Amino acid sequence: MMWGGTPMERYCWRLVRICATCGGKQGYRGLLPRGGVFLQTWGVRSIRLGSKDQNEDESGKDRPESSHPSPQQSPRGPLPGRLGARRRPLSPLERISRLLPQDTLSQEVWELRESKQEGEGQRMLGDMQVDPQTPGASAGEVTGIQGLRSSVDVQLQEDRLSQRQEEGVKEEESSAVGLVVEESSVNKKEEKQDQAGGNPSHALPGERPLCLGEFALAEFRKKGQVEFQKMFLLQERGFLNSTWGKIHHSAIVGHYAGNIHHTSIGFPILVRRPSLKEYVLLMKRGPAIAYPKDVSAMLMMMDVTEGDCVLESGSGSGAMSLFLSRAVGARGSVLSVEVREDHYRRAVTSYQRWRSSWSVRRGEEWPDNVQFHNTDLRAATSLLAGRGFNAVALDMMNPQLVLPTVYPHLHNGAVCAVYLANVTQVVDLLEGIRHTGLPLFCERVIEVQHRDWLLAPAVMKDGKYALRVAPSRGSQETDEAKAHNQENAESGCQDNMQFGTVPYIARPHPEQISHTAFLVKLRKVSHQ
Repeated sequence: MMWGGTPMERYCWRLVRICATCGGKQGYRGLLPRGGVFLQTWGVRSIRLGSKDQNEDESGKDRPESSHPSPQQSPRGPLPGRLGARRRPLSPLERISRLLPQDTLSQEVWELRESKQEGEGQRMLGDMQVDPQTPGASAGEVTGIQGLRSSVDVQLQEDRLSQRQEEGVKEEESSAVGLVVEESSVNKKEEKQDQAGGNPSHALPGERPLCLGEFALAEFRKKGQVEFQKMFLLQERGFLNSTWGKIHHSAIVGHYAGNIHHTSIGFPILVRRPSLKEYVLLMKRGPAIAYPKDVSAMLMMMDVTEGDCVLESGSGSGAMSLFLSRAVGARGSVLSVEVREDHYRRAVTSYQRWRSSWSVRRGEEWPDNVQFHNTDLRAATSLLAGRGFNAVALDMMNPQLVLPTVYPHLHNGAVCAVYLANVTQVVDLLEGIRHTGLPLFCERVIEVQHRDWLLAPAVMKDGKYALRVAPSRGSQETDEAKAHNQENAESGCQDNMQFGTVPYIARPHPEQISHTAFLVKLRKVSHQ
């Protein structure tokens, strides 16, 4: 047999040789005459579309008979196993879809897979077409290939029909399961809202939910320590973004303060309203602020009560102004003087933002009792004319320079509290009072320090509580105590242990706020 001619003619000759070999070596020579029509298409195992025949090795000889299929093989089967080795799909979507569970694939993926299988089948069948006019092509060969094409078409149609039936069953099951899951999720959501206080019927009298336009404080704690804390203004399209995930403001608005919200990656974040102390510490500031621990001591020194009139020099970022405003109330007043214009604007902004948030939070106005002035207190004689003050708070570099101006307007026996950063300023202040001869008596110079402590139950490495071991008199009691402790550890009911059985660890907090300022208490006295 000659293997000349065009590549297509050589390919057809190889195809014919495969069919003839499969039919001749299976012991069916007596059933069909030589050169007759091959009506059995199951004899074709596979057709390789490469340059070499599957039934030939590198030398061009036939492979052993054991490589041919047995007569019991069914003519119908998966397309890749019948028409040749399937190439690796080039589509990334199809590669990923084959790694996923079949019930999770969408309708678009199934349609893409179906169209691709049909296109490959048509392409393979097109390659196997034999032109009847080709020299050497007999009627039996043409009939065998046509039979093979018809069987493949029938197989494709049956696979497509079964696939659609399976999809219909899965759709019905998924819709039923979806209804059940949706109903259960709604019920769980309602239960969580009721437990967390999201339902207005469970609100206490006077309790108001978080609203747009007020400040909220997000806090995340881990092992008893604050890992994340941020104050933000609730806005319509805003969101809280952090390393621990994202929370949209719309998910916070309408819920009550003190609820725990989960971020986009599952971390629990406590959302509540900030106190005035937290607002002062977390607000945007220009100059350094007077820390709340120092402000509280100064308020106690000055004995500020509702209805008092207080003078403040050095508005700064507005921290002291806010505390004084709350202390004097709606019947009192605060006169705040700042020499720098940028500090003056920052103090006014901080004060107004807190008032706006307070009106949304409480439904009532914060007292507008602070008057800010951008001027030098030494030259503000006209501003202080005709006014008397129950107390004076000075937060400035050189307070001894303004004392001669302030002293005449301070009530007899009243206190002037001075906030100074270092002890050399204290020395300069006292020397300035001595030099001017002002009747101001220095009662005390103090430094306010708070020492934070950590108190937590003693926990072992496996996460369980360490039990308190009581002293015993004999070995029998010791064995009983060990057995009791072991039973408690194995049962896992550590939340229901008796009172006093868990020891606590108490130690100073590793992060301490040390020195912030010196506070000087000056009292006005008069000599008769």
